Amino acid sequence: MRWILVLLVGVFSGTLGAQERPNILLMMADDMGFSDVGCYGGEIDTPHLDSLAKGGLRFTQFYNTGRCWPTRASLLTGFYAQQVRRDAVPGLPSGGRGKRPAWAPLVSQRLAAIGYRCYHSGKWHLDGMPLGNGFDHSYYIRDQHRFFSPTLSFKDDKKLPPVKADSGFYGTTAIAENAIEMLEGHRLEHSDKPFFAYVAFTSPHFPLHALPQDIKRNVARYQRGWQKVRNDRWKRIRELGLVDGTLSPVEPGIGSPYPERSAAAKEILGHQEVILPLPWESLDQSQQRFQAIKMAIHAAMVDRMDQEIGRILAQLRKMNSFDNTLVLFLSDNGASAEIMVRGDGHDPKAPAGSAASHLCLGAGWSTTANTPFRRHKVWVHEGGIATPLIVHWPQGIKDRGQLRRQAGHVIDVVPTILQVAQYTAEGQSAETRNGPQSPGKSLVPAFLKAGSTPREVLWWMHDGNRAIRQGDWKLVAAKGEAWSLYNLKSDRTETRDLSSEQAALVKRLAALWEEHWQQFQQNATEGLKPGK
Repeated sequence: MRWILVLLVGVFSGTLGAQERPNILLMMADDMGFSDVGCYGGEIDTPHLDSLAKGGLRFTQFYNTGRCWPTRASLLTGFYAQQVRRDAVPGLPSGGRGKRPAWAPLVSQRLAAIGYRCYHSGKWHLDGMPLGNGFDHSYYIRDQHRFFSPTLSFKDDKKLPPVKADSGFYGTTAIAENAIEMLEGHRLEHSDKPFFAYVAFTSPHFPLHALPQDIKRNVARYQRGWQKVRNDRWKRIRELGLVDGTLSPVEPGIGSPYPERSAAAKEILGHQEVILPLPWESLDQSQQRFQAIKMAIHAAMVDRMDQEIGRILAQLRKMNSFDNTLVLFLSDNGASAEIMVRGDGHDPKAPAGSAASHLCLGAGWSTTANTPFRRHKVWVHEGGIATPLIVHWPQGIKDRGQLRRQAGHVIDVVPTILQVAQYTAEGQSAETRNGPQSPGKSLVPAFLKAGSTPREVLWWMHDGNRAIRQGDWKLVAAKGEAWSLYNLKSDRTETRDLSSEQAALVKRLAALWEEHWQQFQQNATEGLKPGK
């Protein structure tokens, strides 16, 4: 098996020697919509991500799990979250507090075993702590309620003191600075070894907190309203050739998946907050101003993340590692329609986007951020699960600036990383060897040729929302609702339900979904001690 992996690496890396393993930089945004990035049709300035896309590949049908912690488990293990107890499995300790089985190590543990130095900066949202899971250094922000003064964070798994208010701290910048510090330490002390850097940004997840200069740069763009911005994004998406078909209609009755939380938040936020994606013209002037500034803050958060990504890429160039670093960028779920007030609460007199404010994007702008798709974070319609995936690697990708249209999923990231790292099963634990096989498929063939990694089946379940994709057919149901069927080849935006015309296919795909679910529940019990 090892010689096959080395041969494949040699094929797509040109003159890269078999012993020179590439570095890997995996970056993830939090609650960012499919079209928020410029190279995916957005109006937000993201020159550094756009440059990566121009010099690499963009995947147009790549998926996450629809929620933060299940996606992170799948991203770093190569399994569906239910298989590794990191999404709800009835009768088992699972979900956001679930503990992964011993047979499901993180990719960092596998890379460390073959000589990689591993670094983490940002969000974690996994069981255990980073240094106990293969990382050599970590900067972990656990407090997601405060971008300016987090009260709970860790450096190398040791708790840090709370950040003082008005200290000049900003979470996105701190995540990048710590990643750069780790990479600079690698340059000085471990330049003879390859590295794996996992940078998990907390932007643009709520609360909407951004630097004033970034808000100012974006504020004028959104006063014309969410429908016009969405239409403009759709026009650019078609011009870029990303998605064909029809723009999905706005669903005015669909807001947060947790309406009781939204109702409670509106009591605090007042008349200006709008829970549903109503026609912009139906809002009064105060509501329009309030909603426009919220999207400007969201855009500022994405803008700042791109700026900080530029600094990380500059560090790679300083290290002479840019050409031989596989860079991957994606989002953990679609944009969120949730509205809630947490952390230090919301002061209506405080400037929007400041530390004393607590705003959320809401369904009107979430619908825009997820253009051209339906629904939002938590749902498993395309708006909740479709993510940009930008892949850049000068020494491994020759067909640059191109699109890849084959379907993929975050479970595919680990097999991809392991293949480019020339990983073999030698030395892995008995639990891992005897555990289930990863359902993920390496994307490496797609680095060489379009359409080279077709996926037969992809599966979803979260919070009662279910879906399965086989080939171009997708069967999907929101919690408590009947199945709908879509042909994504002709209808990627899920506008024409074919379930009544294809009853036999619905029955077959529903049975296939259930077959996978039963298997994943069985996987979740493997290695679980009796009585646990």
